[in-house]
Amino acid sequence: MPSLPQSSTVPRLQAFDTATQQLVQVGPDTGTASIYVCGITPYDATHIGHANTYVAFDLLHRVWRGRGLEVNYVQNVTDIDDPLLERAADIGIEWAELAEQQIQLFREDMAALNVLPPQHYVGAVESMPLIVDLIEDLRRRQAVYSVDDSEFEDLYFAQGSDPDFGSLAHLSEEQAIAIFAERGGDPDRGGKKAPLDCLVWLHARAGEPSWESVLGAGRPGWHTECTAIALDRLGPGFDVQAGGSDLIFPHHEMSAAQGRVAADQPFAQAYLHSGMVGLDGEKMSKSKGNLVFVSRLLASEVDPMAIRLALLAHHYRDDWDWTDELLVSAQSRLSLWREAVRLDAGLNADEVLVQMRGALADDLDAPAALAAVDAWAGASVAIDSDDTEAPAVVARACDALLGVML
Repeated sequence: MPSLPQSSTVPRLQAFDTATQQLVQVGPDTGTASIYVCGITPYDATHIGHANTYVAFDLLHRVWRGRGLEVNYVQNVTDIDDPLLERAADIGIEWAELAEQQIQLFREDMAALNVLPPQHYVGAVESMPLIVDLIEDLRRRQAVYSVDDSEFEDLYFAQGSDPDFGSLAHLSEEQAIAIFAERGGDPDRGGKKAPLDCLVWLHARAGEPSWESVLGAGRPGWHTECTAIALDRLGPGFDVQAGGSDLIFPHHEMSAAQGRVAADQPFAQAYLHSGMVGLDGEKMSKSKGNLVFVSRLLASEVDPMAIRLALLAHHYRDDWDWTDELLVSAQSRLSLWREAVRLDAGLNADEVLVQMRGALADDLDAPAALAAVDAWAGASVAIDSDDTEAPAVVARACDALLGVML
């Protein structure tokens, strides 16, 4: 990441916290900022919805680094879960091989989009000891129980053990149960203490992978995986938990609840969520067959910086639709910016740098930052300018703050 001129007036980042429903300061003033961004389940990487989320929080990473902070960024990969097993069975491949292929593809796509890599990229499979330890701790706290009170049956987290359960999503019980059922939960399973209790350890099923442990042979629930990894790599009370808005409930609610019970303190200080990307008015999904893949765009020789600009043209919290016209517009913008930074001189860069930093500090307002560069580039191309350093400064700023390499 290129360095930029330092300034005592660089504003601290404010972002919209889903839990409190207001703008809050995120990250420390000095030292190390910490963030956990939920990663992929590696069976359909990397579609534009994935890219939108990771580019959004790459902005956060860059803003923090641009203020001189160190950043401890952790991202998991759910390399064992039902969707992965189902896809592997459908296409006749071993689940571990499919996961490895998709993880590599995801990393290549993120590198092409100039997404700064996390400091820790952690899989569920390698984290089994951490996950088992967390579940054992929760069981000692009487927050985990067996569905039929036998030693090695499926284990569930009792949401009633966390007095702050529900403080993230702010849903009624009726709403929560409906969403839980839609997104992989089992509110109607017999033997549970409450409909919203979530699975933390699935007892081994015939023909499915499992791991031996003091809990019995099995594999972890998704929500517990993220809790264990975050607490291990960041500790409780880290600065930001982030992901797509479809993770607010149940995933982030459940993860945070388990973290609070295990640590006796807040799990994260703030919760940030990116919007959903659709196609032709519908949410992108495997079931609808309407996924737009980054790798396919790259294979068709679309400039990855144009893809990134197309994503940044929307505020990270907005829901929006991907279109061919959006990509054409991004390509035109990229051409204008590159023309401007290749000039012998341009308009003074100080003001555009101030505007970019201010926009991104204001809830990661990428469209406003893009507009500032648009104005500078358009004016620099249109009129004679005499600042020979300006084009290079703006190019570094676009790379450092927006991740757009010119």
